Parts: sequence; C-alpha cells; structure tokens
Amino acid sequence: MPEPSNCSSNVNKFAQSDYRGRNPASLSIFHLHNNRSLHELNVHMNGQRLKHDPYPVYLGVTLDWTLSYREYLSRSAAKLQSRNNLIAKLAGTSWDASASTLRTSALALCYSVTEYCCPVWARSSYTNLIYTQLHSSMRLISGCLQPTQLSCLPVLSNVVPPALRRKAATDNML
Repeated sequence: MPEPSNCSSNVNKFAQSDYRGRNPASLSIFHLHNNRSLHELNVHMNGQRLKHDPYPVYLGVTLDWTLSYREYLSRSAAKLQSRNNLIAKLAGTSWDASASTLRTSALALCYSVTEYCCPVWARSSYTNLIYTQLHSSMRLISGCLQPTQLSCLPVLSNVVPPALRRKAATDNML
C-alpha cells in the first residue's frame, strides 16, 4: 500500500495535469469497496478536502456502491409518479383528451425518463419500481382499471411493452 504522503502528491499531480482550473469544492469522491462503502475518505487536492458523496451522479445516473442502481430507479419512479399525475389530470379534464393524445403525452413524459441510460440499469433487480409506474401510465392511456391483466395493457394502450423497449434500446446502443 502506498504511503499517504505519496498518495497526496499523486492526487496533486493528477489535479495539475487533468483538472486545471477546476474548483476542488465541486468534485466529490466515493468508496467502491463494499466493506468501507460508508467510510468517508480523507483526500485533499490542492490543499482542499474533497467531499464524500455516497451516491454520486455521473451523466445523470445515480451510482451506488453495489451498482444495483436502487437510488436512481427510486428517484426515477418518483419522477414518473408525478408525471403520471399530470397525465391523469389531463385525462380527467373536459378538454376531451383522446387515447392518442394521452399515449403521446405518456411516451413523451414517462417513457423518455425510463429509456435514458436503460442499458446501464436494465438488469437491476429494482426495475419493478419503474414497471409499476409504466403500468400506471398504460392504465391511464387505455382507461383500464386495476384488475386488468398486465399482459393486456400494452395491447390496449398501443404501446410496446417496457421490457421490449429496453431491449431494443440496448441493442441499438451496441
């Protein structure tokens, strides 16, 4: 294991070469080692201590030390719930919102959130958080009630099932 003074000098060399002009206060660090994930690292760059962030965000995706993406998926599910509320208000108004209008709104508001970076989190065990909200969107589009079978919702709402949309997005990326 390198000496702490060596580590500090290596961080400073890295900061001088790659992060010229960056404010060290805007940078954060986190620990990926499972046993020490909650342990705060004491790393300084240019004399300033870097803040510890247990859930850093990279390109809009919240990372966690288990790489299960639970935090990201739960935040996305909350976003979807608020957007489903907007669609429900649109469906309940006297503006005569047809199924095609609700479908377009759901695709633009809800499905765009779920398809962002889906190849990254597609195999997470927490995708049911997202699926629950997407099923709610499909129920709003089709006007179906809760007892409707989940396998019938994509057909009735004329929307491709979420698993197939994710697989297509992953295949297009690769």
